[in-house]
Amino acid sequence: MIRLRIQVAHWPRRALVVTDTPRPDCRDCDGEGGFEHDYGDCDTGEYAGTDWEPCGCWNESRRWFLMPLPGRPRWLRRRDSGRDPWEPGGYSNEPPF
Repeated sequence: MIRLRIQVAHWPRRALVVTDTPRPDCRDCDGEGGFEHDYGDCDTGEYAGTDWEPCGCWNESRRWFLMPLPGRPRWLRRRDSGRDPWEPGGYSNEPPF
């Protein structure tokens, strides 16, 4: 049985897609959709990374394109002015006392 959900895909351009989701009552992966395997360096035995193995209850490549989403208009795009966008312009962050 397919469990569908709507998602926004960002590659190759923004679009709405319908995707399959992992089975929530799967006994193997507990609804996570796969398993993480930590591995180490052969010489030192230290942590070197994590691999992801998908579970059989889910096919992560199963997607259906619904419709493209429009891009932002030019006047709404963020312009980089060279300053921190979260810092208010022209005001001091020093206390008044």
